[in-house]
Amino acid sequence: MIAAGVVAAVGGGLYVAGLLATGDDISAGTRVDGVDIGGLSRAEAAARLASAGPVAWKEPVRVTVGDDKATVDPVAAGMTIDVEATADKAADPARDPFTVIGRLFSSGSRDIEPVVSHDDAKLRAAVATVAKQHDRTVTEAAVAFKNGKAVVTQPREGQKLDAAKAAATLRAAYPSAGTGASAAVALPVAVTPPKVPATEVARFVDEYATPAMSGPVTLTSGDNRLRISAATLGDHLAVKSAGGRLTPALDARTLIHDPAVSQPLDRLTGAPVEARLGVRDGKVVVEQDGRPGREVSAAALGSAVEPLLTKTGDDARTGPVAAKETRPKLTADALARLGITEQMSTFTVNFPTAPYRTTNIGRAVELIDGSVVQPGEVWSFNRTVGERTEANGFVDGTMIMDGQYRKAPGGGVSAVATTIYNALFFAGVKPLEHGAHSFYIERYPAGREATVAWGTLDLRFLNDSGAPIYIKAGSTDSSVTVSFLGTKKYDAVKAVAGPRTNVTPPKERVDTSKTCEVQEPLEGFDIEVDRVFENDGVEVKRETYKTHYTPRDKVTCEKPEPKAGEAPADPS
Repeated sequence: MIAAGVVAAVGGGLYVAGLLATGDDISAGTRVDGVDIGGLSRAEAAARLASAGPVAWKEPVRVTVGDDKATVDPVAAGMTIDVEATADKAADPARDPFTVIGRLFSSGSRDIEPVVSHDDAKLRAAVATVAKQHDRTVTEAAVAFKNGKAVVTQPREGQKLDAAKAAATLRAAYPSAGTGASAAVALPVAVTPPKVPATEVARFVDEYATPAMSGPVTLTSGDNRLRISAATLGDHLAVKSAGGRLTPALDARTLIHDPAVSQPLDRLTGAPVEARLGVRDGKVVVEQDGRPGREVSAAALGSAVEPLLTKTGDDARTGPVAAKETRPKLTADALARLGITEQMSTFTVNFPTAPYRTTNIGRAVELIDGSVVQPGEVWSFNRTVGERTEANGFVDGTMIMDGQYRKAPGGGVSAVATTIYNALFFAGVKPLEHGAHSFYIERYPAGREATVAWGTLDLRFLNDSGAPIYIKAGSTDSSVTVSFLGTKKYDAVKAVAGPRTNVTPPKERVDTSKTCEVQEPLEGFDIEVDRVFENDGVEVKRETYKTHYTPRDKVTCEKPEPKAGEAPADPS
């Protein structure tokens, strides 16, 4: 009993001493991330942690997103140290004798982990911001050719941040990782590799792209040479990828039509020249024989160019291009075999001399002369002559539009259309499309004339003669003549015109438009013309063509009245 009493007395003394040594709340020697809060009350400890907490609690957390580097503001991400909860955690939780007396004999040093507070909404938002800045789609390798240079797009893998795992990683890392000297926190990402690796791009550039753009290539055909620049070549080169490999492709079809190639190629090769035909004593004769040309196909051009593209140096980038001979359709030898033996018809139209008529009629004749129409083939004025534009060699002239004379491009070509119509009429071939002028023009045969308009009215005929037809056309400053050469199907074709009926008087009008042309009056009327076909002096067929002409009103041109506040036009 005495021994027990002694032990109790000693224990009681130690317990009291332990309580006195420990203090009211937090044991001496207690630290949080190096901040000493020993011997402080909970409120005092919380205040010290708030003011003296380490920089790592608030400084940005360094992170990596794949190869990218970034930082995350922990406060903005909702990650903070709860100093009150940390002080509570650090406070001595037990007052039993064994714990209190045991602390008297301990080292006196306690390290407490800080309590972290998380705001999940802010953390998700911070992670989303990082993802927006550093997520990227995969960049595939590409090589293009521009202005004679190879333009390379290097491949780059795509990456996408795993938002859920990234948030968990940041929560686990804060506050000790990614700050100060510690390593950056690696956030988890999903990586998409490119289909073509950078090594393949380097190989392609070295083996093909750089040599291809190193200079021009030169093609030879006999003694002729065609030089194609690197810039022109690049316009028709493409690069494709398949199975992780880059391959080039030359579009020879577009290359051969590139003006930088087609124009010098025409001079290097040349189209065949058709024989020029004439008529002597009613029979067809050769005025100038045809001669062959040389043609380079798109396939031959590509075959010549492609092997030169991987080479460097002028000599190595020079090679021959295959050209095949092209024969003309018309030669002296082929003439009799084709059946072009005689003049089927000829017709001449005279017109008043005017510079625009000389230009426009001459240009149309130039485009028509030498046309060869095979049996069963349809000939078209608009297709042969083309649109009457300045670029096609035509100028503004006078033509009938909306029932009166006006200025318009290509004025005067109706003289050519009328001449052709009469030539086909008397050649006995079949007209498919033609239209007369809206009102009668005195220099043309009534009911036997034609006009044309681009896009709305054409002059077309079918060669149903059974043999090719050669169209010979020529003009002067005041006339145009068209002859059809071939083989006659009929001995004679005649025109029989009927009387003018439904005669209608003209009216008078004033025109203030800028395109106005003075117009003299002429009555309108209807007329029928029969085309009579004869063989051995006997009529074998007859066709009737009906034409209606509106009256040609008298038109006087006047300048428009000036608008209010507008100065009148200068009379000069």
